[in-house]
Amino acid sequence: MIRALQSFLRRFRAADAGTATVEFVILFPVFMILMVSGVEAGMLMTRQMMLERGLDITMRSIRLGAWAAPTHDIVKEEICRRAMIIPNCMDVVQLELREVDTLAWNVPLEGNHCVDRTAEIEPVIAFTSGARNQLMMVRACAVFDPMFPATGLGLHLPKDASGGYRLIATSGFVNEP
Repeated sequence: MIRALQSFLRRFRAADAGTATVEFVILFPVFMILMVSGVEAGMLMTRQMMLERGLDITMRSIRLGAWAAPTHDIVKEEICRRAMIIPNCMDVVQLELREVDTLAWNVPLEGNHCVDRTAEIEPVIAFTSGARNQLMMVRACAVFDPMFPATGLGLHLPKDASGGYRLIATSGFVNEP
C-alpha cells in the first residue's frame, strides 16, 4: 500500500499537465477585478464629468440672462438635459443654491445635501436666487448605485444608507444688475 502511494506521488510530482490551469485559476480573478474596477472607474468619471458639464453650461445660461428668475425645477431640468447620460436624472440629482458672503468670504461648507433614497419625503433644500450683485454658489449632488458593488472599486466607494455613492459638482455666478 505504501509503495503504491509513493509511486502515485512520484508520478503526480513529475506530471506537468494542468499547470496552465492552476495559473489561470490563480490569476483570472485578479484580472477580472482589475477590469471590473476599470469599467466602474470609467463610468464614475464620465458621470462626474457630465454632471459638471451640465451644471457649468446651465450656470453660463443663467449668467447670460436666459431666465429672469430661475426656479429650482427649471435649473434642475436644464442640468439634466445637458448632462445627458445620468439615468433618472430628475430623481437622483439634488440642487442647492446659496449666497456666498463676500465680506468674510465664508463659503457654505455644510451641506452636500444629496437625495436620500431611504426617506419617503425629501426635505426642502435652500434655493434662494439672491439679490443683485450677490455671489451665488450652486451645488448639484447625484446619487448612483455602483455597477459592480461587491468587487473592486465598487466595494471600496464610500456609500450612503441606500448603498449609492455621491457625485458633487459646484459652480457659482454673480447676479447681474
